[in-house]
Formats: sequence, C-alpha cells, structure tokens
Amino acid sequence: MAVKERDLSLNIGVFRRRDTPVASRMDYVACRHVMRSASKNYSYASTFLPADKRPHVEALYALMRVGDDRVDVSHEGFSSPLEAINNWEHLYWHAFETGSSPHPVMRAYLDTARTFDIPAEIMRPYFQAMRDDLTVTRFATFGDLLGYMDGSAVPVGRAMTYILGTRRGASIEDALPGADALSIAMQLSNFWRDIGEDYHQIGRIYLPGEDMESFGVGEDDIAHKRITPGFVALLEYQITRTERYYQQAREAISLLASGQWAVMSGLEIYQAILPAIHRNGYDIFTQRARANNARKLGLAARAFWLTR
Repeated sequence: MAVKERDLSLNIGVFRRRDTPVASRMDYVACRHVMRSASKNYSYASTFLPADKRPHVEALYALMRVGDDRVDVSHEGFSSPLEAINNWEHLYWHAFETGSSPHPVMRAYLDTARTFDIPAEIMRPYFQAMRDDLTVTRFATFGDLLGYMDGSAVPVGRAMTYILGTRRGASIEDALPGADALSIAMQLSNFWRDIGEDYHQIGRIYLPGEDMESFGVGEDDIAHKRITPGFVALLEYQITRTERYYQQAREAISLLASGQWAVMSGLEIYQAILPAIHRNGYDIFTQRARANNARKLGLAARAFWLTR
C-alpha cells in the first residue's frame, strides 16, 4: 500500500510533551503504513480518533505487528523466527535504555511511550507470547488461552489507555479492566473467525481442547472443514463467552478522557464478526465473517451516538 502524500503532514510537535523528540514525522508515517497494510478493521476505527492521538495509536499497532510478522510471516535477515523476535525485543529494551533506536517503528513507539508515560514493562508479556507462538499450537483450557492473551492482546489495550487517558475522577487502574476485556474480546473474535485459516496456514488451534472435547469436535473435523452440529454448538458457546467480554468493555469506555468514539467504533466493528459467523452458517472455512464498508459506516454512526 502506498503512503499518500497527505500522510506526510503529521504535526508531531502539536501532541508531544517532551522537548527532545526521538522520532521524526517519517517514523510515524512508517507506522501508519504498517497498520493500513495489515488491518482494515483497526485502521477504519482509528480514523475516528482525535488527530493528536492517531499517530501514537498507529505506533503502538506497528510495534506489535512487526513482532507478529517476524514470527508468522517472514524472518528474512535472521536465521530463525526465534532470532527475529529476540532481536525485536532487544531493540525494544535498548531503545528505552538509550533513548533512541535504528528502527523507525521502535523510535515512534519510544516517543509515544515517553509522551504518555507508558511503562516499558507493559510489553514484556507480549514478547513472551510471540516466543510461545513458535512452540505452542494448542490450548488445553480456556484459562491457558487467557494466559496467552495476557501477552498477545492485553498489552494493546493497556497502552491504549495511557494514550487516551482517563476522565477526571477516574484513574488508569479504574480503566484497565475494561481495556483488558476489550482486548480479549477482539482477539477472541479474530480467533473464531480465522479457525480454518489458522489451522491450515500456521497449524494452530485456538479453540480450547476441553471445549472441543465437550462438544464432540476433533481436530479431524477442522482439518476436513466439517460443520457438524457439535461444531456449531461449540462456536455458539465461544461466541456467547466473547459477548460477555464485549459487555464488560462497553460499560468501561465512558472512563476514557478521549477517543471514546474510536474505541466504541472498534468494539462495534469487531463485535459484528460474531453475528456474521452466524449468518454464514458457521462456515468459517470458506467464508470470511466481516462487515462491508456500508455496515462499518453504520456501526461507526451507532458508536458516535452511544458515546454522546
């Protein structure tokens, strides 16, 4: 995806508190390019962020996407995916220790973290989750899956909370449970939408093994793309579970000082994956559950009124 000329007009000075920036305008543009290339839903929801917050959210997304891609897409330039993600973590800690980095995405995220006082430790579980991706392909229980998401999803919502801030009378600690719930709900929605893709392309199954056994679903059913009554019941169970996280997150969005419209838009768009799975007859193997542009616009409009 080409970066349009208008992207170069980011006014970093407007939203930086620090007098000594560590990132350039082009570093943030690189992050925007990463996000727009990787996620249609996240990119769409981010357009409703306040202009002074948007580049920082893009830097956060890009930081995590680069790591994800080093594990799942390409480790070009390194001998293995493990070496690639270890290098990304090394660059991360080195950036916080020295105040700079040779990588544009890392410079942008460091600048964002300094601007909003995001603790460096927030991302420690993320790097471990990426290493787990190299060896862990099954989850025996839902608790195991939650443990994985403590690194793969939760750090996003927590860093976002620092970027968006909390309204007067509410603290970061007040808002974090809702942020955690939204991060989990969004990642679960992706897991259920991508069951077929994850299995056939990267050999992973995020459905908890205990739930598969309870509903009489085996790996052979996923391998052969069987939509059995048990498989339908299993997906309905996971969708109901995911909806509870969305409800918890929905009730906490009012604690944010800014970006409520964008966060609610993201919630609405990702939550729409779940009824789309139902409309597709639970065929997550040959049909991708998604909202078209008109549907996304309607969901964003709904989010606007819900946050006003």
